Amino acid sequence: MDAVRLIGATRTALAQARAVHDIVTEAWQTQALAGAVGGHLAVHGPFEARAAAGSLSEAGTRASGALRHTLRAGAIRAGQLTEVRDPWAALAGLCGLLGEVGIALVGVACSSGEDAMYWQCIEAIDAADETSDRVRWLQRRLASREREGGAA
Repeated sequence: MDAVRLIGATRTALAQARAVHDIVTEAWQTQALAGAVGGHLAVHGPFEARAAAGSLSEAGTRASGALRHTLRAGAIRAGQLTEVRDPWAALAGLCGLLGEVGIALVGVACSSGEDAMYWQCIEAIDAADETSDRVRWLQRRLASREREGGAA
């Protein structure tokens, strides 16, 4: 499945999530998806952007480790990624989704009366912020490549 469709599915799942556990799960789903998109672009993307894509993959994969403990392997949406047809659309969508995840997690953290959940949300917010930075870095690498005359 294409990255843009998976990002849309994750955005929908996040918007429909009502329980705290579901919101946190979608945050980690987003991280896993960022890792998968980065991994795909590190292998199949433009040479000049591969290191930045690898960095995104590393950040997303590292942060989504908590997801493996929460879901069975088949339920991790990122495992369905087969292609990134439009890297620009995928990265823009991913950046927006990471922002939405951050906002949702702030809401959960602020309303949580449980210390463990609060700190889990803070960890997930930090992970989303780091991953967003990596997405923007990759976008800059792709933009630089286009300015220098390469096709994305």
